[in-house]
Formats: sequence, structure tokens, C-alpha cells
Amino acid sequence: MLTLYPELKPNAQHRIAVDPPHELYVEESGNPDGIPVLVVHGGPGGGCEDSYRRFFDAERYRIILMDQRGAGRSQPLAELEGNTTQALVADMEVVRHFLGIDRWILFGGSWGSTLSLVYAQTHLQCVSGLVLRGIFLCRPQDIQWFYQSGANRVFPDYWEDFLAQIPEGQRGDLVSAYYQKLTSTNELEQIQAAKPGPSGKAAVRRCTPIRVW
Repeated sequence: MLTLYPELKPNAQHRIAVDPPHELYVEESGNPDGIPVLVVHGGPGGGCEDSYRRFFDAERYRIILMDQRGAGRSQPLAELEGNTTQALVADMEVVRHFLGIDRWILFGGSWGSTLSLVYAQTHLQCVSGLVLRGIFLCRPQDIQWFYQSGANRVFPDYWEDFLAQIPEGQRGDLVSAYYQKLTSTNELEQIQAAKPGPSGKAAVRRCTPIRVW
């Protein structure tokens, strides 16, 4: 798609309580009687952006944006308690029932492509189609390429920002090293690990480090 559809506002916004302490932000836009499509955002923890509504023809689709547990406008932000892949799949089912939808299309990007596939495998009868982009399957080899060895050869300048926060002796497992910093009780250390580096990009994506399996 070279041009997005025109900007539009949500016509309904919901706060849906799931397992404590989590409360999901869900919004609807487009045609209330249209084809239901759920935007499954990346991250984990990235949250939805207003521009995501513009991937769809508002006259044909009932466009549903859901911020996953701990992400975006869902509360509490960055909460790790009970934040697993299986819980996110269960949340999608809660939302589907809440909205009275029998079957919907899943539109997932990056981590959202992984979550969409897991949901479809679990609730095949509820999925009328999958549109997956920026495929990221969250397999061990994918995590290794993205955060340890692989992406460093494609984006060496951003990689230097990424490494800068971690002492040399801890760089053998960068995911664990960043997890320790991002979940530290030291708020300054957390901010330093997440803030943009000299190249203007965040050292790590603003994400919630949920347990994938």
C-alpha cells in the first residue's frame, strides 16, 4: 500500500478488565457493521498508533485496535505480572466476546505476527483471515539474530548505541543484561537503558519483556 486511507477518529473506546491488575484499552473505528479486523501490534509492548486505523477502508471494515497487557494505553503500563503469550491470547478472546464478534481478521506486524499465529492455532474457528507483515516468529534463532549477532552487521551505528549501555563483561547475553536494567529498582538505570542513543534511535525497542512460552 503506497497511500494510507484518510485519518479517522475512533467511534467507541473501551476499558476492559482482565486478570488483575490488567485493564485493556480497546477502540473501534470505521463501519460498525463492517468486516471485523483486529490490529495486533508489535513489541512486545509497543502499543497501537493512530495511523494503524488508516490501513483499512473505513467504509468496509470494523477496525479494532487493542493495546496488549502492559502496553500503550492499557494499564498498568509495562506490568510484567501475568504477562505471557497465553494470557495475551486469552485477552484477545475476552475482547472478541465483549464486542460480540464471531470471526475476525487478524492484522499483525513484527511480534504481532507471532501473536496472531499463536491465536489462530488456538482459536482457528474464530479467524476469518490473517494479514501478517514484518514477520518475526520469536524463535530462539530470531531473538539471537535480532539482539545478539546478526542485526549488528546490518545496522552497525545503531548497534553501537545498543552496546553502549552494557559493560563488556555482560555482552555475552544482551537480552538478559537489558532485562536486568529495564526491571531494575533504580529508575535512572531503567531510563538510561530505554532512552535514545546518539544516533537518535532507542538503544532497545520500548517493549515489555514478556515470557514468550
